[in-house]
Amino acid sequence: MCRYANLQKLVPRVNTLFKSDCAYLHNCIFSYFHILLMSFELPIHWNDYEDIAIKLYERFGDDFNEGKIYRIRFTELLTWVLEIPAFVGKREESNEGHLEMIQSTWVYEWRDNQK
Repeated sequence: MCRYANLQKLVPRVNTLFKSDCAYLHNCIFSYFHILLMSFELPIHWNDYEDIAIKLYERFGDDFNEGKIYRIRFTELLTWVLEIPAFVGKREESNEGHLEMIQSTWVYEWRDNQK
């Protein structure tokens, strides 16, 4: 007997399933890939200031107003940026210029959400 005899018996059943429930199966597959795509985030790097600012605003919301954002220590800001799930930058790649841009972009994001 062929090694794949059991598999060959299964093929007609699978074909019947695909033919009879094609629309249902298509919807299931589409839903699955839609969920995958929606949950996938692109990696965030140090120069993605707007993405970082959005993530920081999502995390802290209105806990920080403009004045408080500008008074955040860079060591704290650096730690928060490194904790962002999609962030792929390294601590060694950070510099004062990046942190200043993140800080000011976070203020703009905060202002946009106050309207």
